[in-house]
Amino acid sequence: MTPVWLIDVPTPARLPVMPDLRYDVVVVGAGLTGLVTALLLAEHGKHVAVLEAKRIGEGTTGASTAKISVLQGIRGQRIRRGHSRATLEAYLEANRAAQSWLVDYCEARGVAYQHADAFTYAQTARESKAVRAEYDVLREAGLPVQRLDEVDTPFPSFGAVRLRDQAQVNPMALLSMLAADIESNAVQIHESSAVRGVRSTDDGDHLLDTDRGPVRAGTVVLATGTPILDRGGFFARLRPERSYLTAYRTGEPIPHGMYISAGGPTRSLRRVPDPGGDLLLVGGNNHAVGRKGHTDELVSDLIGWTRRWFPDAEPIATWSAQDYVPIGELPYVGPMLPGREDILLGTGYAKWGMTNAVAAAHALAGRITGKTPDWAVPLSSWRANEIKALPAAAKTGAEVALELSTGWLRAARAGDDGSLPPEGTGRLDRRFLQPTATCTVDGTTTAVSAVCPHLRGIVRWNAAEKTWDCPLHGSRFAADGTLLEGPAGTGLAQVSPPIEPGHRR
Repeated sequence: MTPVWLIDVPTPARLPVMPDLRYDVVVVGAGLTGLVTALLLAEHGKHVAVLEAKRIGEGTTGASTAKISVLQGIRGQRIRRGHSRATLEAYLEANRAAQSWLVDYCEARGVAYQHADAFTYAQTARESKAVRAEYDVLREAGLPVQRLDEVDTPFPSFGAVRLRDQAQVNPMALLSMLAADIESNAVQIHESSAVRGVRSTDDGDHLLDTDRGPVRAGTVVLATGTPILDRGGFFARLRPERSYLTAYRTGEPIPHGMYISAGGPTRSLRRVPDPGGDLLLVGGNNHAVGRKGHTDELVSDLIGWTRRWFPDAEPIATWSAQDYVPIGELPYVGPMLPGREDILLGTGYAKWGMTNAVAAAHALAGRITGKTPDWAVPLSSWRANEIKALPAAAKTGAEVALELSTGWLRAARAGDDGSLPPEGTGRLDRRFLQPTATCTVDGTTTAVSAVCPHLRGIVRWNAAEKTWDCPLHGSRFAADGTLLEGPAGTGLAQVSPPIEPGHRR
């Protein structure tokens, strides 16, 4: 599943990190948060390096819809339920500042972007109430939104909130320019350089354990979606969600706005300029990672919905993305541990990372340079009003506990009849006392441990992506057990050698 932004897009490979070097700041993760943070720090004279486990753009940023919008579905009312109006105003100000910086950056560097109105629309009459509530909350907070009783769309809509003059971009074009800009500021970007752990040294530095050897840093910034370190327990303060995206060629008129439904199943749409004719991008059908069976049907559902309202639409790409929703609704930006400024993080953007990531980068760079924006305070990783999120935390914890117990119950009931799973499928086996995840992909059958190394959840098969996903905190693994993303530090251990086509077990 390759994002449309990555199809036939050549990107230069960066060398892995050299061990035993020292930097003022090491930024872990080369998505939008990491690259903007590195650029801002370099402009302030800091000696910086960026370490990326895979390639630039292979994380959430490169798989996003890349809407640069301050109108964000029904985020306003969700934030307002648990926070003051002043807090919501600060959140909106952070996103406005980030949007302005990003648009100015694109204009200055020649990165193509498009102005577009943003719409949160009701796809049923029942959703109209949420649309009205979003309008009321955002108007009260000073955002110049408009309420529309009718929206001119080929798909059903029952009114909408509109915010004019928002923006959209090709995220890979943006990341590529940021990377080039960073390197021109003498910042080194190292790909294929996964960080497995961070240790303190006697002289106050940090030692980052990477696949290539140790690297030293005065300050570490984690810009990895979910923090790769368990300190601070952020894995328990985030809800990992998977969503699916599809891109189409169609002869039907494509709406020029950016649309997202106020309720579920989510439908998110935007136009994508392309030399061969504009493309239609449709996303949605989000779910908690590892907790949805038959995920391939979710992709089929998106395609079916699109063809219903754009009859000649032909899909040219399908892919998915992972996002993290904070239990307290606001992003976590700042120290990993309270009172410590040596390891910082930015996470919990709730699917609106184009603005929140840039805001987080400015807040993180500000902490290091002593110039933190005023609007950054409510987004802090440790805030006094987080106690209001305790009911949500308890609910999330109960769901995780249920998934843990039911996963091990499934493992206890599993057997192993010795047969190979059919092509493209995976199943839970039990070999002696060991829960085993067995799958067949591209003709090769692989058996790996079914126990996630993070907190010992039992993984589940993701049919849409041919991966093993952990339902506890969102760690994901390739068919052969290789770690793809999430808080796990290692992959799934191999149980037996892969069985190639033409061989029998």
